Amino acid sequence: MHLQSEMIAEGNWLFRHRGVVPLAFLLPLIWVVATMRWPFHSYAFHELWEVFALFVSACGFIVRVITIGHTPAGTSGRNTDRQIAEALNTKGIYSTVRHPLYLGNFLIGLGVVIVPFSIWLTCVYGLAFWLYYERIMLAEEDFLASRFGDSFHAWATSTPAFIPKLRLWRKADLSFSMRNVLKREYTALALFVLCHALIETIEHAVIDHNFHLEAGWIGLLGGTLFLYFLLRYLKNHSSILAVEGR
Repeated sequence: MHLQSEMIAEGNWLFRHRGVVPLAFLLPLIWVVATMRWPFHSYAFHELWEVFALFVSACGFIVRVITIGHTPAGTSGRNTDRQIAEALNTKGIYSTVRHPLYLGNFLIGLGVVIVPFSIWLTCVYGLAFWLYYERIMLAEEDFLASRFGDSFHAWATSTPAFIPKLRLWRKADLSFSMRNVLKREYTALALFVLCHALIETIEHAVIDHNFHLEAGWIGLLGGTLFLYFLLRYLKNHSSILAVEGR
């Protein structure tokens, strides 16, 4: 088995366990947060930096929203058992980048990781993300190539894998569906807000020796969790969020 085949095999294994494997990164993140101090000994700077970090995560979530809002059923899913692609997405955000969901994931995670203001942790995150998702992307593209042949190769040749080229944008075939986004992305929203709020709480516990969360964070976290449980209920017990063909 040559190197690319080995990486594809590893990618298929990582794809099936992609909901669990990234949790290993929590260990260095927790260690850094548990030993952190306010950057430059300034709480005011930390507050500004935290807003920037939240913005980075929000950008990643927006990338996911744009992606999911235009994609049909049978593509861009959360399935882990096997690769699924009933159609090849080549328009909308997929006309500018081949793996927009993973780009969104990277930005969401980056926003969380940079909060402690640790250069080495950010570098480790970037390297770990690339080594991890590179294999998954190879496995996905191997599947798409075998399923869609020349159509895939033509798209892959002209479209970057991870860094978007916005000038390549072509209008998506499907209109944007907010209901599809609400149905599929409430978990991603809850996770990134929860991670930021948890880090904020731990920071105050470690540095100020006080479990404290500002009113703004309490409101954001409370509103997000309310939305999470509401949308989860509507998804599982009604057809309000159902969209034909999505």
